[in-house]
Amino acid sequence: MLSATPGPIGIFDSGYGGLTILHGIRQLLPRYDYLYLGDNARTPYGTRSFDVVYEFTRQAVTRLFELGCHLVILGCNTASAKALRSIQQNDLPRLDPSRRVLGVIRPTAEVIGSLTQSRHVGIFATEGTIKSESYNLEIHKLFPDIQVSGVACPFWVPLVEYNEADSPGADYFVKKRIDQLMLLDPEIDTVILGCTHYPLLLPKIHKYIPRGIRIVAQGEYVATALQQYFVNHPDMECRCTKGGQVHYLTTENADKFRESAQLFLHETVDVETITLG
Repeated sequence: MLSATPGPIGIFDSGYGGLTILHGIRQLLPRYDYLYLGDNARTPYGTRSFDVVYEFTRQAVTRLFELGCHLVILGCNTASAKALRSIQQNDLPRLDPSRRVLGVIRPTAEVIGSLTQSRHVGIFATEGTIKSESYNLEIHKLFPDIQVSGVACPFWVPLVEYNEADSPGADYFVKKRIDQLMLLDPEIDTVILGCTHYPLLLPKIHKYIPRGIRIVAQGEYVATALQQYFVNHPDMECRCTKGGQVHYLTTENADKFRESAQLFLHETVDVETITLG
């Protein structure tokens, strides 16, 4: 039986990238409590099947519910693309119809119409997110006139996780995918970073992206969408505690998480190791 007592906002990611989402949300909504869960032992999710991503994500959401979260945000594009709808439709009615799970794709899609002038948009993401076509579908629901082109960037996440984002070797992989995207559609004027790791590659991306193209990182837009969600759903806002505290959980080694988290947050964090499944 899940507790009805108010609790923290849950943020889930397959690894460390969701920390960029957490950071963006905390910048705008610092007074809330947050519980971050990274499934670092089973990352990456980007190349895994829909069924596996769904099962792993369901396990994480269930655990965050058990730990007191009434609202969970999937701060992972792959989980948002491959698992969110199934969890919302199949699992929430069984677990607790009053709880909510939100993703990062819809808030990003909602702002695109006001950002692009050419109505040509590009996406850099993991292989799983690109294959799911989730961004294409969400953007076309809202803005049928926008043309969407996506490129999978399989080496970008390892570059970030192995602290190579600033290395000379990263230039090759970043430039290669930018050139590939611009070849697909030279009229692109707005590019979505459809993976939460990618903001750490922004210096390299800005170095090679054609001048005048807007880069959309998700943290800011997800935070604004959450703020508006609370305005529209005051009942959920009341179920989120407000102590300004953050607690971190990982399925990997705590010391490794602590070291890597510094790359994303530039602060030392306390973290606890748990198991899922």
